[in-house]
Amino acid sequence: MIAAEALAAGLDTPTLCELAGLPRNADARDIRDAFEQALSEAGIELPDPGLARRHALRRLAARLINGEIAPADLATDDWWETEVETVEERSFVSLIPQCGCCIEYTLGLDQQTWAAELRIAALTLTSSPATCPGC
Repeated sequence: MIAAEALAAGLDTPTLCELAGLPRNADARDIRDAFEQALSEAGIELPDPGLARRHALRRLAARLINGEIAPADLATDDWWETEVETVEERSFVSLIPQCGCCIEYTLGLDQQTWAAELRIAALTLTSSPATCPGC
């Protein structure tokens, strides 16, 4: 979807067109290879993995605020391992459990309070000044 949005925005490379046509269930390695090739063709340097993770964290927080994902969906990735650099990032990440079962065992019946605190931390993160370009 990101490739299709980039094409619509005017960024046009042969591999980006190919990437936009890949199905959602395409092999992750194929997607990664095509993504790197498309960036190279466009003259865009691949971001540092840590910086890319921080960008993704902000997008994740925005998706939570917009209702695109549920709080429990955050436990599906290793977000708790993200190297954060700001208080806002740290506050958001500290509320993300390591796995789905951790939600039930560590929060018990207080899941509503956790979800509310998570949304507040997400809003704080998304409204804070971006500390790196592109965020």
